[in-house]
Amino acid sequence: MELVAWAYSVAGELLQDVVPRRWVHVRAVAERARRAGGLFEGDDLDVLVASAVLHDVGYAPAIARTGFHPVDGALYLTELGMPERVCGLVAHHSCARGEASSRGLSEDLAAWADEGTAVRDALWWADMTTGPDGGLVDVQQRIAEIERRYGPDDLVTRFIREARPELVAAVERTEARLRGAQVK
Repeated sequence: MELVAWAYSVAGELLQDVVPRRWVHVRAVAERARRAGGLFEGDDLDVLVASAVLHDVGYAPAIARTGFHPVDGALYLTELGMPERVCGLVAHHSCARGEASSRGLSEDLAAWADEGTAVRDALWWADMTTGPDGGLVDVQQRIAEIERRYGPDDLVTRFIREARPELVAAVERTEARLRGAQVK
């Protein structure tokens, strides 16, 4: 099965009926990732879109193990035989490193490499410019929405504040690449 089709099948099965709002977000993030397609050659676009579709599968209760969705998703995808690169992008999406550290899961996260490439930046860009209901948002609006959703004292809020510079930088790098490539 083609990688992106496989990703949609897996994510749909896990999210569509159980966490439908997350499913809406995931599909919109994937469409946003497709917009960056002009930046990539070869398998990079398929890897990017598949990772976008799968980035939040760890929210599915059926596969939760650690309670940290990037790690839970990557663990599950690894077991399914998803390509290692996709698993790594899911594991490290949107600067997961900081939150993993706060949760005592750095060693778990270290099972997958953070590739630090333009593909990784594009995944972060797609996620951080797509709201929870699938609408396009500015990265600052997205961070503010996450802070409101979790509340001022939540671990996720503390993490997202610390990660803000890195998230904004990835979004800005991707937007500069899109402008440079004249991708709309």
